[in-house]
Amino acid sequence: MIPGLWCFAPNRDCQGGTAWLLALADGDLLVDCPALSEANLSFLEARLEARPARGRIVLTSREGHGRVRRLQERLGWPVLVQEQEAYLLPNLAERIAWGEESEPAAGLRLLWAPGPTPGSCVVHVQEPAAVGLDILFCGRLLGPTAPGRLAPLRTARTFHWPRQQRSLVRLRQWLPPASPQWIACGGGLGALRGDKLVAGGSSLISELAEQVATAA
Repeated sequence: MIPGLWCFAPNRDCQGGTAWLLALADGDLLVDCPALSEANLSFLEARLEARPARGRIVLTSREGHGRVRRLQERLGWPVLVQEQEAYLLPNLAERIAWGEESEPAAGLRLLWAPGPTPGSCVVHVQEPAAVGLDILFCGRLLGPTAPGRLAPLRTARTFHWPRQQRSLVRLRQWLPPASPQWIACGGGLGALRGDKLVAGGSSLISELAEQVATAA
């Protein structure tokens, strides 16, 4: 794993989804909600003591919400959620809804990528937010299919398959050239056979987007 990046165990409250924590220059970034186990809460609260800077929680889809209200009560961090799904979390103490795109900090960018759910999004992090790191948190837009491989997956819970495919094409246009180096998925990681991250993210996204464009 990359220094300063942590992967949580699958969360049953999120259909076995995967949450991530990344240490950024201005505070920690929690992508999706991990299980509210004592081990996870103790780890996150220890981060609060180690890093006085305030962190953020970004939710990549409604399938990553979990028990985020209770988590926010423990951490005191704001929750960023795409506006299409902000209504699902009316009782958060600090909820930040955003639209097509958002840049909460330099080097930290969010893109609305509907398809898996109406308010799905992806999170791109590169310098200066995290020195030397170029990583995309793809949420459920892409799912593992084999070691080192991701693809858009159509499941029984998929909101809109054609929009999911179009979101992948738009993602390739939105990302900077040669980015990302790494991809972190928000779904279950079992198909990666022990790996957590997928390398060569830029080439993989270009390949997948080209497949979608060719089939259209």
